Amino acid sequence: MKPADPGGRGGGPDRDGGTDRGGPGDSALLDGVPAGFLPRSAAGRAGLAALLAGPDLALVGLDFDGTLSPIVADPRDARAEPGAVAALRALARRVGTLAIITGRPAAKAVEYGELGDVPGLLVLGHYGFERWSGGQVAPRPAPPGVAAAREQLPGVLAAAGAPPGTWTEDKGDAVAVHTRRTADPDAALRLLRPPLEQLAEAEGLQAQPGRMVIELRPRGMDKGAALKAVVSERASRVVLFCGDDIGDLPAFRAIGELRLQGIPGVAVCSGSAEVSELAAAADLVVDGPAGVVGMLDWLAGRLSRAR
Repeated sequence: MKPADPGGRGGGPDRDGGTDRGGPGDSALLDGVPAGFLPRSAAGRAGLAALLAGPDLALVGLDFDGTLSPIVADPRDARAEPGAVAALRALARRVGTLAIITGRPAAKAVEYGELGDVPGLLVLGHYGFERWSGGQVAPRPAPPGVAAAREQLPGVLAAAGAPPGTWTEDKGDAVAVHTRRTADPDAALRLLRPPLEQLAEAEGLQAQPGRMVIELRPRGMDKGAALKAVVSERASRVVLFCGDDIGDLPAFRAIGELRLQGIPGVAVCSGSAEVSELAAAADLVVDGPAGVVGMLDWLAGRLSRAR
């Protein structure tokens, strides 16, 4: 698995454009880090150095689709990238907390990724509305507005002239409209976004765009809030989060906020041609899910040798 080209795509939540390896104490810790896994920003390098120095108090968080699993036409066909589960198992034994934060139902991410035997894994589904741990999903009350939006959605799509191939995914606590199967996914997304945003507004929901999808979900919870909640719960002292889509931007912003509180962090983008905004906000860009697995593999090996 090859790491992404580190040139020209870094710059994290407090992007600084520097090229040094961080502070004097960081330099030795960062010796031997492959160029493709070395953050461009000084804050990102400080975050990686802190993780290498104190993994027992580290939180490593990841998205699922597009990060641990390649994007596919039908989300029900998503499966973990080869090597991902083995890398997660190895890393779980070496960091304080390993978490997946996804828009999917938590149990579906575990099922599709075959993640059930990753030791100590925490999975937050529906952007944190749902929690899987130790094989159990903690129940949550049904979020308001989703049922009403679900009922109205067929009529809204018909009135908007949704093209053939448009389909809806019922996530229980959210509903998503996908355009990837249409003849022109980008044009379909542009066509449907205004009426879906109007529906979300009417029902007190948030319309979250993504990679050829718009998701209607409850307000007040996003990956940034979920990430900060886990940091607080686990008393984490350093954070690494990896995502691939604009729905992961709140987590990147959370890393910036945590840095202001004295908790270093690294924002990693699972790069793709479809999303440039996230790459611009990241400390480090790797080459899609294969690059993410390569980074996790390297990190687990490095921490193993340090013990």
